[in-house]
Amino acid sequence: MTDDRRGRGAVHALLSDGTTVCIRPVAHSDHEQLQGLYEEMSADNLRLRFFTASRRSAEAAADRACAAPRPGYAALLAETLGQVIGLAEYERGGNPQEAEISIAVADGRHHRGVGTLLVEHLVAAARTEGITAFTADALAENHEVLRLFTDLGLRTARRFEGPEVRCTIALDEDETYLSAVELRGRAADVASLEPLLRPRTIAVIGAGRRPGSVGRAILHQLHTGGFTGRLFAVNPNVDALLGIPAHPSVAALPKIPDLAVLAVPADALAATAEECGKAGVRALVVVSAGLDGGQAEDLLAACRAYGMRLVGPNCLGISHTDPGISLDATFAAGHPRPGTAGVAVQSGGVGIALLDGLSRLGIGVSSFASLGDKYDVSGNDMLQWWESDGRTDLALLHLESFGNPRAFSRTARRVTRRMPVLTVDAGRTDAGRRAAASHTAAAATRTMTRQALFTQAGITATRSVGELLETAALLHSQPLPAGNRVAIVTNAGGAGVLAADACAEAGLSLPSLPAGVIDDLLAVLPDGATVGNPVDATAAVTEEQLRNCLDRITRFPGIDAVLLALVPTAVAVATGDDLVRALTGGPGRRERPMAAVRLEQALPVELLSAADGGAIPSYAEPAAAARALAHAARRAAWLGRPAGTVPGLDPAIDTDRAHAVVETYLTASPDGGWLDPRTCAELLACYGIPQLPWAWAETENDAVIAAERLRGADGRTVMKAQWPGLLHKTEQHALHLDLEGDAQVRAAFRDFETRFAGLLTGVVVQPLAPRGTELFAGVVQDEVFGPLILFGHGGTATEVLADLPQSRLRSTGGTPMARLAPLTDHDVHDLITDPRCAPLLFGTHGSGPVDLEGLEQLLLRLSRMASDLPQLAEADFNPVLATSAQVTVLDARVRLLPRRPQDPYLRRLR
Repeated sequence: MTDDRRGRGAVHALLSDGTTVCIRPVAHSDHEQLQGLYEEMSADNLRLRFFTASRRSAEAAADRACAAPRPGYAALLAETLGQVIGLAEYERGGNPQEAEISIAVADGRHHRGVGTLLVEHLVAAARTEGITAFTADALAENHEVLRLFTDLGLRTARRFEGPEVRCTIALDEDETYLSAVELRGRAADVASLEPLLRPRTIAVIGAGRRPGSVGRAILHQLHTGGFTGRLFAVNPNVDALLGIPAHPSVAALPKIPDLAVLAVPADALAATAEECGKAGVRALVVVSAGLDGGQAEDLLAACRAYGMRLVGPNCLGISHTDPGISLDATFAAGHPRPGTAGVAVQSGGVGIALLDGLSRLGIGVSSFASLGDKYDVSGNDMLQWWESDGRTDLALLHLESFGNPRAFSRTARRVTRRMPVLTVDAGRTDAGRRAAASHTAAAATRTMTRQALFTQAGITATRSVGELLETAALLHSQPLPAGNRVAIVTNAGGAGVLAADACAEAGLSLPSLPAGVIDDLLAVLPDGATVGNPVDATAAVTEEQLRNCLDRITRFPGIDAVLLALVPTAVAVATGDDLVRALTGGPGRRERPMAAVRLEQALPVELLSAADGGAIPSYAEPAAAARALAHAARRAAWLGRPAGTVPGLDPAIDTDRAHAVVETYLTASPDGGWLDPRTCAELLACYGIPQLPWAWAETENDAVIAAERLRGADGRTVMKAQWPGLLHKTEQHALHLDLEGDAQVRAAFRDFETRFAGLLTGVVVQPLAPRGTELFAGVVQDEVFGPLILFGHGGTATEVLADLPQSRLRSTGGTPMARLAPLTDHDVHDLITDPRCAPLLFGTHGSGPVDLEGLEQLLLRLSRMASDLPQLAEADFNPVLATSAQVTVLDARVRLLPRRPQDPYLRRLR
């Protein structure tokens, strides 16, 4: 390999002990180090690698790896601090779909996951070259390499031949392999965060004598917060700061710190990080802001070179409230209250609001990370930390971006099964759509993409920081409701009406109470009470009466939650304090969740201490309580569904042919573009996507012949004009319907020739489709989130809907549903059942259902196509005709872009 590729294609990833390693292609200049890698091996390891202990094998192996690039061969090495510590390579043999693999790891570097990480990256590279299996020969006594192959998570077959073992490893990317990679990544990630969140020694660099400086404030917080480890300041001008020893440089510290907090000017950051790395510091928190592009690159390069994890820059800091650590490396005004909520934010201001709110509510914080510009440590890292820390039972995120959304989605799906994960849907007010090239792209807003991610991952998405805290209070203190049925109890009719409206707006239902429950409640309530839903206990209700009412109604199985709306009145028999005692005198966590509304309450939400030591959330507005209950009901519904699976497809998909179609097109059109109808149809056929019969015609006579062949029972056909870049045929009047007889076909063709002279490249002729339900399905390949599948009402109506503001789409019934690929069975079910057009699919006004199985297959095949082909930028199927007998694509458009396939689940740091 040539030297210019030494830095190209390099990525950094974590080993099992949390240290960082660089994975990159081999360069010619690596020859000396690679030869040394083998020469420094023990005789026993050389024999296991080469089946002989000859030292001459080292030079030959280095020659092979550093030779000029050749087809069918690839080699990756692992290095740390410029030292090569591992090599993995493959080479094709006679079978182009198989390649032989070999692995070498330096002595003293075993059992840290070097070989496994190299093989994972080599697997990803091989897949892009069409290789479907690795083969390897090993001595039967080479237990380490055999265990490596077995533990990869890929299907491995062994064949013993005397003292040797022939291994064949299938490179299918199935759920077993992804889970195995995920498990290894999680362990490495958590290990890498230990020096950051459980440091034994901390140095604050940039703390000065001037009161109010950020570095000094962080030093003060660490000191007064009771950090249990050793704490130093780095300042060449003083011997001590705030009673804490100060030293002139990191190298002069008496003990190497695990964590360094940097509050130095932007132009000094890279040099300071370099100094920390050379000294052996394992993690940095950079609160400094204002870095330019070069400074940012240099800072991250230093962190990667020395294997330091980085929080920031431009951040508030971190904290970890475990009493054994008591780490508060922030410049917030106060210390966070210890508790069980994990918090990760990008905005320091939001972080302060959440820390204050959680402390005030009594929930407290387990660990907190202000990620700032998020060069390295991300929300995904923090989720994995909270999953394993043994303290966190509630995760709160406020993230403006996702470094690897597909990896984040897998992590979040797993974590949300164990604890609630709440976020603020930041950016939802951006109603502007992307410059759209198709109906699908017009509908696919970034808001929709984020909402799809949150929905599929089971994340509770709120609309504001206040709503986040309101929901956290209920999820922390109350059991989840079994459904969305709510009973309202109030001491004032007006408050009950407000609460009922709020519940309806939040999507909750208010079921009628049966006669037996009504009689039971009337028996304990004062005269004049009305028992419907809401239950009006009147202003005359006493503490005992209200408690009895709540005890009875929370035991009624026909409701899932209770909302108690209380107002102070001048005629009340019970005082406000009496009513609160009635609420909290019983258990804080009854069989069904309870939320209170006290209209006179000053704070938006409080947690009222109950007699059993639990708590009941109390809100200042009915809407807040209703929103929190609705979020809890949605979480319960999500937990009640088993994890979705990606169903298999029958008949089989011809992936190889699809890749060939894409490669052929992009070879002829290197910049990509919209496929012509013939290539588009060929690509759809690779995935078994049903299309209405059609023919291509470039002359009037060809169009007539095609029409004669394709006429249906009614003898009518359709003609569609075609030229490169044409998308909205209806807008361009590039469509003729109901053509009957040769004369009409000829007239239609001549009309297109006249109006589109110089543009027209041909026409598509199809039979007139039967009546049915018109739908659309499509995919947009989002650069950040991956492929987004959309589904909804189709036909010419979507061209009108595409021009409407997003705020008006719902009122027209035109809002499509969206899910991120690959689709699971649950995702497909949601896409079909949730849109406004769902009643048309399941039968209404006497009509029967459409072919639902065919519709499911269409969406699954579209998802598979989007997942297989990273070059697929957009696909737009509009309309899709659904009848009781079948589902057929009437018009399809596909746009390709030249993209290098990249495994979104490959372990690597950003």
